[in-house]
Amino acid sequence: MKPMAPVSCTASLPFWEDAMRFVLEKTRTNIPLFSDGFPAASSEGNIYPKTPNVDWTTSFWPGMLYLCWQYSHENVFLDTAHALIPSFQERIEGRRDTQTHDLGFLYILSCKADWMCTGNVVSKAIALEAADVLMERYVPKAGILQAWGGMNDPSQQGRMIIDCLMNIPLLFWASRETGNPTYREAAAKHLKNTRTYIIRPNDTTYHTYYFDVESGEPKYGKTAQGYGDDSCWARGQAWGIYGLGLNYTYTHDSSLLTDAMRLAEYFLARLPEDFVSYWDLVFTDGDEQRDSSAAAIAACGLLQLSSLLPPSNTRRQKYERYALAIMQHLTQAYTSRNLPQANGILLHGVYAKPANKGVDECTVWGDYFYTEALVRILKQPELFW
Repeated sequence: MKPMAPVSCTASLPFWEDAMRFVLEKTRTNIPLFSDGFPAASSEGNIYPKTPNVDWTTSFWPGMLYLCWQYSHENVFLDTAHALIPSFQERIEGRRDTQTHDLGFLYILSCKADWMCTGNVVSKAIALEAADVLMERYVPKAGILQAWGGMNDPSQQGRMIIDCLMNIPLLFWASRETGNPTYREAAAKHLKNTRTYIIRPNDTTYHTYYFDVESGEPKYGKTAQGYGDDSCWARGQAWGIYGLGLNYTYTHDSSLLTDAMRLAEYFLARLPEDFVSYWDLVFTDGDEQRDSSAAAIAACGLLQLSSLLPPSNTRRQKYERYALAIMQHLTQAYTSRNLPQANGILLHGVYAKPANKGVDECTVWGDYFYTEALVRILKQPELFW
């Protein structure tokens, strides 16, 4: 890996405030279209089609609205987000499109966020019900939450993925709120197996990993969205950086921060000159597609990691500098500010390159994490996670 030179961010407070104003303006503009629906996971020609509440990504829209309200206290953001909560209630109560570990994403950034912003106990109850449904995906012998599909689906059975580090905070939270240790025990076991089997000795990560559900024995790693089974998918590495830091806030296990720093060091060492990663970290230059969404997630993860390290740790300042440098470059060259017809915010993202899905498009999670990073820089908000 190439050595990392010191970096600095030249952006001032007015720069970040202007970037946030753009996010607020774009989000306000999108409210009439998505007041009773959701942006698709990725755009088509930088324009999000409207979809019902069926995908793993729908909560990123209300999550953005709650962030905008946290920053601006404009009720239009809060009211629009709150009006979407019944859709999430209907989805979980009807067990509609719930065969996914992404119930964490779905209900942390919708119902849990609503409870945190409004104190609505109904929203809290819905989020706790989502935690119960997520527990149905727990495979005790393997000690994992199965990522996708029916529990008896032979192609998905026993499969965990790195993204789930962002989902298990729902279980840690549910355990804290209810006093039931079962949620925490499942989350802790999944977390341990993720660190043992998905994080490789060379500080890279598998996208997914399979276990034998009968014996609980580990089998093999495999990618679904990366360049190859043994490459390092950029968004997965970013999920790892952020997810490990988030789970530390529930467990206070300092070795999680050690692992997060391992993944961060590798991610940063593979960045090109403008600090926006390629879609897979096997690439460091050339014509391959960047993934702005991976960069935004990594920025959030680096800011989180920086906030958790003691002031005496020199990496605390380093990770903050890199996060700001990433965000500065995203703001200067990767937003739709000069593309008014786009209804997305962050251009040049990648959903799934091997499937040619959402390539060089806006991604709704990219928009969300870009917004979260801005709000973190400007306001230090209470995190929904």
